[in-house]
Amino acid sequence: MKTAILIIQCPDQKGIVAAVSDFLFVNKGNILEIDQHVDQAMGMFFMRAAWELESFALAKEEIGTVFWEKVGKDFRMEYNLHFNSPKPKMALFVSKLSHCLFDILSRYYSGQFEVEIPLVISNHLDLKEVVDNFGIPFHHIPTSNANKAEAEKKQLDLLKSHDVDFIVLARYMQILSGDFIQHYPNQIINIHHSFLPAFVGAKPYHAAYERGVKIIGATAHYVTEVLDAGPIIEQDVARVRHHNSVSDLVQMGQDVEKVVLSKAIRYHLGRKIFPFGNKTVIFY
Repeated sequence: MKTAILIIQCPDQKGIVAAVSDFLFVNKGNILEIDQHVDQAMGMFFMRAAWELESFALAKEEIGTVFWEKVGKDFRMEYNLHFNSPKPKMALFVSKLSHCLFDILSRYYSGQFEVEIPLVISNHLDLKEVVDNFGIPFHHIPTSNANKAEAEKKQLDLLKSHDVDFIVLARYMQILSGDFIQHYPNQIINIHHSFLPAFVGAKPYHAAYERGVKIIGATAHYVTEVLDAGPIIEQDVARVRHHNSVSDLVQMGQDVEKVVLSKAIRYHLGRKIFPFGNKTVIFY
């Protein structure tokens, strides 16, 4: 089924839902999903509407222009129009840890993600065999502080040549530069562990074990120039018991990371995320 998704945000005011619904009805659109939210503190309205294209009266290339003239202009809307065909293209960045990569590729292979994966980029060769087994091109680009600008240029050239729509950092252990991030605003998803309290350094699980943490979790977020501080997409936690070892904590953390990252990817693919400021509205 070919569908269209309209993503809207604008100042809150009367008549928005009626105007959008009427636009779809007049043009013979069969609505599949419609969700809206008002942020009262900011006075902002958010809406997501999905409908079938088969019987729609407007051609794909006409919809945006006509919608703006009939509805968007009067309500001062910012909007994006998306279609489920062709499938979006997702690039994966990895380093040495394999758990998120395996999970994403298995979901992709089983058809859980409606997406294409044209390439995987890594700063190490450790996971090349894994990626090769899925028949996906693997690109090894060694990265260090000395060659970061050159490496990122190679990465961007590859992404552009494959028309990549968004990037997932599946435990990619490098910090992206501000220049790189500007090419994909709110289109780079990262995953990292979360502890209460927080621990940094090379062995966070060991530090958490020594402190006796009771909660371990993961956070998926869009990447910004402020490290690990971008708009949060999804989070989850697991309880830690007194008998859990360091290896137990590592396994628990990796399990949570896989689930949280897969949810974030699904929300992004479904056009269900509204980033605004450093927050997100998500229509689950």
